[in-house]
Amino acid sequence: MALRTDFLKQDISAGFVVFLVALPLCLGIAIASEAPPIAGLIAGIIAGLLVSFLSGSELSVSGPAAGLTVTVIAAQKSIGSFEGLMVATALSGAFQILLSSLRAGLLATFFPSSVIKGMLAGIGIIIAVKQIPHAVGWINPFDAEEGLLCLGSPFCLRGFFQFLQEPHERISFGALGISLLSLYTLILWERLGKAKGGLFKILPGPLVVVVLGVVLNQLLFISVGPWLALTSQHSQLVSIPPINHLSDLIRGPSSWVVWLSKPEVWSAAAIIAAIGSVETLLSLEATDKLDPLRRVSRPNRELLAQGIGNMLSGSVGGLPITSVIVRSSTNVYAGGRTRLSGICHGALLLLSVLFIPTLLNMIPLASLAAILILVGYKLANVKVVKQSWAAGYDQFFPFVITVLGVIAFDLLTGVLVGTVLGLTVVLIRNHHLAFHMARDGSHYYLRFAKDVTFLQKIALKRTLSQLPNDTDIVIDGGGSTFIDHDIIELLEDFRRSARDRHIAIELRHFPAIKFNLFTALKNKVNHG
Repeated sequence: MALRTDFLKQDISAGFVVFLVALPLCLGIAIASEAPPIAGLIAGIIAGLLVSFLSGSELSVSGPAAGLTVTVIAAQKSIGSFEGLMVATALSGAFQILLSSLRAGLLATFFPSSVIKGMLAGIGIIIAVKQIPHAVGWINPFDAEEGLLCLGSPFCLRGFFQFLQEPHERISFGALGISLLSLYTLILWERLGKAKGGLFKILPGPLVVVVLGVVLNQLLFISVGPWLALTSQHSQLVSIPPINHLSDLIRGPSSWVVWLSKPEVWSAAAIIAAIGSVETLLSLEATDKLDPLRRVSRPNRELLAQGIGNMLSGSVGGLPITSVIVRSSTNVYAGGRTRLSGICHGALLLLSVLFIPTLLNMIPLASLAAILILVGYKLANVKVVKQSWAAGYDQFFPFVITVLGVIAFDLLTGVLVGTVLGLTVVLIRNHHLAFHMARDGSHYYLRFAKDVTFLQKIALKRTLSQLPNDTDIVIDGGGSTFIDHDIIELLEDFRRSARDRHIAIELRHFPAIKFNLFTALKNKVNHG
């Protein structure tokens, strides 16, 4: 596959920014999943170098996802070891390849646009709020992609209460100063880039912020000492484990046959594949809406890429991989335009782990927090809410419910609740708009305006039962392309009862053969 190089500068700078965001996330998600930290880095490297290259999207960025942490923990407990989880991860990749061959990627198109926008806004709020502990120098035990209130996860609730019980009586003024200055620099740099161009447009703001944060923190350390400067002892800096050789990254399962004979491994693999595939498709759909070039991704190819990536990740000791909206949205807002940015982020992960871990461990998390807070604001701002409100209540209510669901529970629960509400709104609208009736004295005219299904049966039956005796009605089916069998049966029953009420009925543009067949079958049953 040929890589586009017409956006080379933007893609390299965006890849660097995504790398800075992905590095602590890969480590944090691995720790939250009760897995070796190196497993998160392995997954991130494979996701960047391989999955980005094979992906069905130019902008989607994959890696270990916080949405799978609970699943990974449960899988390890049911299987009994991390080595068994590695086999389950590889097997889940095979399941995803099967889903791709079955064209299951089309499931993404069934999620309403309002729900996808709500998911993005909810994730934006989560991203911004969960960076506050880093921005003020506290230790943040959460992952940036889970719900805020954790109502559906005992694991997350436990971490939330542990966070509340930790001593937070002192705010680190060093972290607060770096994060505020970083945020101001990002906003100013973006405005200067639009107004003046030149260096402000060529040099990415997040890169400037990271360099600025490292320099400021070193100056604080030299001038006033560790009591004000940010340190790794207080988990205020990026922290990656030492890797002496490339072989340290590759630790495959010792016995595939033994693990494949265990039903717990197959069960865990199926669950990981199902949840990971849904999260990937949702992220892909959301990323397409952020794409400034308005390209449409290929979901089945994405499932294939995820499957191949998970097979390799599980084989060499990595965590499960999915497409993740935090890194994908960061990629978009950092200026990424092609898959080269994702590949660049994977290459930087590999090179940094091998060659410059000391330098990377000098980056303040407060600087990264400022970058993510701005990303979160762009995903969830007042303009997004106003646009949703202007689109009508049938778009606004699913949007709001999805936002609240993502914040209160997690991504999948929020999307599910929002989709159910969106479907309910559609059914209610169809309930009232599927037909309409006009009156002229004792003459009535009822016309079907669209497809009429069993969902309109109650409303239609109520309308017909309220007709006065000694009237006439014309029922016109010409406005409908589909009339459910239940509606045909209802009209046939009404036609029979109308004789006793002296109601004259005229049916127009109805498939008479359906009535004839129905009447014949009914008579056959009655006399049978």
